[in-house]
Amino acid sequence: MLIRKVEKQIEEWIEDGKKALLVDGARQVGKTYTIRKCLKSSGIDHVEINLIENEDALMAFSRSRSVQDLTVNLSASTGHNFIKGKTILFIDEVQEFKEIITMIKFWVDDGSYRFILSGSLLGVELKGLRSAPVGYVHEISMFPLDFEEFAIASGVTENTLDHLKQCFLDKKPVGDLVHNKVMQLFQRYLVVGGMPQAVKEYIESGNMGKISEIHADILNFYKRDFSKYEDDNKKLMLTNIYDLIPAQLLKQNRRFNYADIKKGLRYEQVESSFIWLYKSGVVLPAFNTTEPKVALKLNEKSSLVKLYYSDVGLLTYVCGEALRREILYGNTSVNLGGIYENAVIQELHCHGFNVYYYNSKKLGELDFVIEHKGYVLPIEVKSGKDYYIHSAINNVMNIPDFNVPESVVFTGYDVSESDRTIYYPVYMSSFIRKDNDTPIILDPIIFK
Repeated sequence: MLIRKVEKQIEEWIEDGKKALLVDGARQVGKTYTIRKCLKSSGIDHVEINLIENEDALMAFSRSRSVQDLTVNLSASTGHNFIKGKTILFIDEVQEFKEIITMIKFWVDDGSYRFILSGSLLGVELKGLRSAPVGYVHEISMFPLDFEEFAIASGVTENTLDHLKQCFLDKKPVGDLVHNKVMQLFQRYLVVGGMPQAVKEYIESGNMGKISEIHADILNFYKRDFSKYEDDNKKLMLTNIYDLIPAQLLKQNRRFNYADIKKGLRYEQVESSFIWLYKSGVVLPAFNTTEPKVALKLNEKSSLVKLYYSDVGLLTYVCGEALRREILYGNTSVNLGGIYENAVIQELHCHGFNVYYYNSKKLGELDFVIEHKGYVLPIEVKSGKDYYIHSAINNVMNIPDFNVPESVVFTGYDVSESDRTIYYPVYMSSFIRKDNDTPIILDPIIFK
């Protein structure tokens, strides 16, 4: 059984949440399974309503103008005996009737029932609603399994994970035996990825042929969505951009080149398609920041962007069977820089970071920069043996105005430290968390 970190948040909401709970995320990341699991284990009275599978329920929602209407109509369509003050309605695939998001505030105010909403492409489908339910909805985003979740599913013990986390915090070597085993597991993660179906198949059978079939099916789901939800004159644009990402990541400069879509193409002509891909959750962006200093958002240049797949397993599937074999066999002569970067940005995004990159003709390029513990943290990702060569990091850290106290380089090697740069094995990207940030404590303001 797969254990997801988000389960704790859902369980806490089931315990005493008053707002509606909205669980968002790309297709196939395990939203329905996880919500269903948490509801079942809680023992609380609930009913699950899928708006794609249950057309009667969809009609019931569209014709309900009050909670009383809703109770009568849904009782008829589901056969469930609703209990006021106890029943939780789990409404799945809400994108099929997105006005539910507008109506939910009235149902929450009534207080007769509680609501969990889930669906795909909500970042796209819910834009432009007449009335956003501010203050009535608590939103949780779900992603593919991160490496720590994958390790737990693979049987890595709590003691081993605690050891790895302590080494991360103390900046101390893991030790050859453990490090080599975890790196081998990480190489498998690069190929299997974090999509729950693929991870489940890996755990149960280890059959890469079946895992490849799962990856192919997921990519086909995504591309059907591209055709379904985009304007007619742009249907092919989404697919073209998505299919170009692996080739862009194999280049030395991984910034997305619009000319590869069509010669002379400008960002303004494809901006809406790029935004669609970000909002749908199928790609992860790292926007350019013109200065590596707080606040990065103020220096964002969104027309310059590096794009990554939302799941590294999908990326390596698209890159082909030969590359996947080399990864699994631990061939260190293969350049996996773009693959490693995809895994790292995946970890950073699912832990809540806005990720940027920095490029200067004078200072060089930083793969990623994030805001962490009140400072800018430069991050380089190296798959080769020359990981200690990073002139851009050195240049940026030597400029006092940027106020960069330390930097991180993710590598295939054990933990080490030199000057103000920490070299972490790439699997430790799973341990960079926002909850490690120093909390801001404000003294009370006294009026005299």
